Amino acid sequence: MKLRDTILAEHSKVQTTKIVKWIGHSQERFDQLFQLFLNDEYRVTQRAAWPLSYAVKNHPELIRKHLSKLIKNLEKKGLHDSVKRNSVRILRDLVIPERYHGQVMNTCFRFIESPDEAVAIKAFSLIILEKLLPYYPDIKNELKLIIEERWEHETAAFRSRAKKILKKL
Repeated sequence: MKLRDTILAEHSKVQTTKIVKWIGHSQERFDQLFQLFLNDEYRVTQRAAWPLSYAVKNHPELIRKHLSKLIKNLEKKGLHDSVKRNSVRILRDLVIPERYHGQVMNTCFRFIESPDEAVAIKAFSLIILEKLLPYYPDIKNELKLIIEERWEHETAAFRSRAKKILKKL
């Protein structure tokens, strides 16, 4: 399979499934997808994000050697929503190594504070912050404050997730 051509040929669930099946548990094939996700043109990175998240869901070990690059990539300006959404979806489902906690928390706080961020990105970011709360109880007040400040301006999905977090706080 010529992965880049396959990504560009069609953007659909069927195509995503085809790519994920092709990758399987192959680290080499996953590495090819990850390189396209990070380093190719806008449309390729955007379309590579979906199969990337599904491949990691099936085989979380494949992202291990790329985790620092995935997290660093989230700091870039102008990323397409699909890149951010699928990246935080990956992080939501992983046990994040402690050395990345600070960087991930900063990114998630930035996402939930932004009035321009897509709802799924904010919802996944809230879940990540919720998972990190037991390790960093000091973020509780900041998280509560941001949720309360954003409450009136956010969607039902944000409020639903935020309400669950506020109950825990």
